[in-house]
Amino acid sequence: MTLSIAVQKKLGGFTLDVALETGAGVTALFGRSGSGKTSLVNLIAGLARPDSGRIVLDGRTLVDTANGVFVPAGRRRIGYVFQEGRLFPHLSVRSNLLYGRWLTPKARRWGTLDEVVDLLGIGPLLGRRPRDLSGGEKQRVAIGRALLASPDCLLMDEPLAALDRARKAEILPYIERLRDAKRLPIVYVSHSVEEVARLADAVALIDNGRVAALGPVSEVFAHLEAVSDWEDGAVLEAIVVAQDRAAGVTRLEHPAGPLTVPHLDIAVGGRARVRVRARDVVLAVGEPGRLSVRNRLAARVVAMAEGEGAEVGVRLDAGGSPMLARVTRDAVRELELAPGVAVTALVKAVALDGT
Repeated sequence: MTLSIAVQKKLGGFTLDVALETGAGVTALFGRSGSGKTSLVNLIAGLARPDSGRIVLDGRTLVDTANGVFVPAGRRRIGYVFQEGRLFPHLSVRSNLLYGRWLTPKARRWGTLDEVVDLLGIGPLLGRRPRDLSGGEKQRVAIGRALLASPDCLLMDEPLAALDRARKAEILPYIERLRDAKRLPIVYVSHSVEEVARLADAVALIDNGRVAALGPVSEVFAHLEAVSDWEDGAVLEAIVVAQDRAAGVTRLEHPAGPLTVPHLDIAVGGRARVRVRARDVVLAVGEPGRLSVRNRLAARVVAMAEGEGAEVGVRLDAGGSPMLARVTRDAVRELELAPGVAVTALVKAVALDGT
């Protein structure tokens, strides 16, 4: 199932001009506030009309301005989860969940109330009213309501923006379960590096109404600074091999070597993503000897780019994953760094953001 978008719309001081195609899994629209992310999602949902362009979902044309096609929002088979849950305050959780289902023809329904309740862990909430729910619980119910309308695509517009860190940590695993279990096209709007690194299969970096970069998370995040003012780095995917609760760490296995990160709530055998900032990577040529740094990844220099002042960006291949380090020109000369040179990338465990 695919979602194909090619639209233009005048928005204040700039024109939204986006062309991209997404498939099953999470495609993150990532960028700063005011860059056009929510406006694009509203065009997909049918809450706004583009000035020109087309939107096609699973072969169904939702918008085609050249031929006068505009399918109303209620007939698009698209679920929408907003920043706030927007639940009906006078209805119970069960009735909120079933609201969209009642409006969906039986022949088009997939999944059941029990399946969605189990997926999102909201069984104990069914008899409550929204006023009795935490922020994270409200968002889980809102996601469930959108799913029970049996959508062909799910839009999530910064669904965690209104939550504190603890509530975000509560709900993220459920969004991961949704991503892995349903394999719907999910368009996820965010300006949080951590959320996108954890959830997204692909990233579209939206800047001033245009797609500045598009591709897998690891590739886009390795080039963030080149196309924006975000800090660049890398996202490594690894397997959880052990939990050391006494030490408060999780041990991972990556093709470039073992990793130790602050504790992650992921079972042994599960997959984890680790964000490594370029500024936290130290390079060594040869055996680095005894160091307090726990993470030592075998890598090879791919390319180097001169930065401002004394800085050089060194692009690496670490077991097939792109990485980036920032070092001085003096270090480049002393280590004789050049494309093809084998290095060890050293990263402190406390500097890693695991998800």
